[in-house]
Amino acid sequence: MLTQIVLWWSLFTAFTGLAGGLASLLIIRFMFGVGEAGSSPCSTGVISRWFEKNEVGKAQGYVWAASRMGGALTPFVVIPVMAWLGWRAAFWLLGGLGIIWAVVWYVMYRDKTPLQLPRGGEQQEASPRGGTEGVSWNKILRNRQFWTICAMYFFYAFGSWFFFSWFPTFMELGRGFAKSELTYAVAVPFIMSMIGNITGGYLTDKISAKYGLKVGRKALGTSSLAISALCMFLAAFIPGKMAVFVFLSLCFGIFDLMLPSAWALCIDLGKQHAGAISGAMNTFGNIGGFFCGILFGYLVQASGNYNLPLYMIAGMLLISSLLFSFINPTKPIVE
Repeated sequence: MLTQIVLWWSLFTAFTGLAGGLASLLIIRFMFGVGEAGSSPCSTGVISRWFEKNEVGKAQGYVWAASRMGGALTPFVVIPVMAWLGWRAAFWLLGGLGIIWAVVWYVMYRDKTPLQLPRGGEQQEASPRGGTEGVSWNKILRNRQFWTICAMYFFYAFGSWFFFSWFPTFMELGRGFAKSELTYAVAVPFIMSMIGNITGGYLTDKISAKYGLKVGRKALGTSSLAISALCMFLAAFIPGKMAVFVFLSLCFGIFDLMLPSAWALCIDLGKQHAGAISGAMNTFGNIGGFFCGILFGYLVQASGNYNLPLYMIAGMLLISSLLFSFINPTKPIVE
């Protein structure tokens, strides 16, 4: 499934370079998103099959850190390609890299970890967490925890999507960064996020092993979201270029301490349906990101103030923190 997903989104990444106008661009990017959205749920399903319960947070941390590494490297790769060969060539290059990855993944990946194989080398039946039973959506949709985790991720996405969409514009037009400074200004928060994801993955597993899942998942998720909300508030409140750069970099790094916990929760709560639960959570996150992008633009247009949307985002992160505190990782969504 993941091979098909990456091939799909890689092809539509390459097709972006062939867009002839706004209509074709919107259609191509929409189709790209349809494919790309399945990658995280599928990778969560892989983690649920390959890693023991006390390692899923760490595994998620490395997966998400790698995605942030892509964001950090993008300006250094794409901008020179655009300057040398044009913007269309940048999409062809990235699409080609995705196709190469899909081929390598298809050749190398196996459904079972070698640790699950007996000495004779024959594969055992999949563990309960890796089962293929039909998804009980009727039970899932009636579960309060399911809606809590989706709502938590919806409000968290207001913070993360700011960095994916409006951050360069805010730094340039809102705080006066020159275009030549933007490459590093954009890269540093993503590097902080990489550190946050790896650290958060280790912390959630270590704390969970020592104090239980409630503390290991909830305490880390709730506190990191609350502290990141404070950093976002200070970035809006305190004037100056370096101050906002520091607080926004800290914000991205700190709220992504929570990310491995959130995706590990999908395995804790979803069990054999971890892919379905994480897919639903990610859908709500993408909806939150959509609204963040729209509301940010309207608030700036109405007020002429680039700081005002940051107060909105700080409030959303605080709501996400509160919702995280109501999630109980010891009670599966589907028994």
